[in-house]
Amino acid sequence: MGQTLTEIAQTLKDANKKVQLIYAFNGTGKTRLSREFKRLIAPKNTETEELEDAKAKILYYNAFTEDLFYWDNDLNADTNRKLKIQPNSFTDWVFRDQGQENNIITHFQHYTSDKLMPKFNERFNEITFSIAAGNENTIDNIKISKGEESCLIWCVFYSLLAQVVEVLNIAEPADTETDKFNDLKYIFIDDPVSSLDENHLIELAVNLADLIKKSNGLQFIISTHNPLFYNVLHNELKNLLYDNNRKKASCYMLNKKEDGTYDIQMKKGDSNKSFSYHLHLIQTIQDAIATNSIQKYHFMLLRNLYEKTANFLGYPHWSDLLPDDKQTYYNRVIQFTSHSTLSNEVVPEPTEPEKQTVKFLLNHLIENKYWKEEQQ
Repeated sequence: MGQTLTEIAQTLKDANKKVQLIYAFNGTGKTRLSREFKRLIAPKNTETEELEDAKAKILYYNAFTEDLFYWDNDLNADTNRKLKIQPNSFTDWVFRDQGQENNIITHFQHYTSDKLMPKFNERFNEITFSIAAGNENTIDNIKISKGEESCLIWCVFYSLLAQVVEVLNIAEPADTETDKFNDLKYIFIDDPVSSLDENHLIELAVNLADLIKKSNGLQFIISTHNPLFYNVLHNELKNLLYDNNRKKASCYMLNKKEDGTYDIQMKKGDSNKSFSYHLHLIQTIQDAIATNSIQKYHFMLLRNLYEKTANFLGYPHWSDLLPDDKQTYYNRVIQFTSHSTLSNEVVPEPTEPEKQTVKFLLNHLIENKYWKEEQQ
């Protein structure tokens, strides 16, 4: 019998660590854990009230943070599209009091494109977007992608966090420009901007780690499903994640059990050395094969396993590890893992032959490539 997410949230709170790092697969309960932790620290009646609390005890970023931003698509004329911001005291402080809009725009363009320009209205509750089209022309009032929107929201949150750290690092509270954050103690960040390419994701992780290291009086909990993001944070924050003799670590893996409960296990090292990410992938797929419960996302896990194995063994592409008739097997995996099938196209559930393909390709990887070469 495992624990409830509320019990795990209490464990994280009781740990009283400057930073705790959690890895979990998508769908395991990371976002729900952040909500349970927030309820434990500062119970509220609505999802967004924590951003209204002038004396907030916790600041958190997760999927529900993005709900503060919503599109007005101008359905009648289809010309004046804008991203609107729900009224809240924190973004008001970032924009109106701190004048951070230019920094936010700079960071946003760095992570996306310098041709993409956000424009804030005077009340800082609406954002419109234009894009340079060449010959000094622009296309106005465009609707940006979901990934670009997530990136913008993260840039707003990061600017807020940077300002909070700066305010709280002032030695004398009387010298600070605001008392809004005097009671703030916890920062919970769940999977920021997973749509970034690897270089920008690494940069984001390094910048976040630097901010954590120079902060005073704050405790950070960061959860992610991205092994690269986890690894960079782990390596950057080693001195904060381990005790002096390295017997204890505030690094964890969150798992959901079959009975609907959860467990969280301490792990040492990055995702490759500690909780053996590849072993967890193998076990997850094998469990699905054994119970004949293979779903579309198991193809994604299989591809992820092939990618990690190819990288480990020095192959230029994961498809190089596929058995004979590589193109046929490659197409079968891509059918369930391409970005297009994750958006608008409807992909049917795997058929029995396709489920057998998962079993065959997993066994092929284990028996002919991975274990033999890794154990040499």
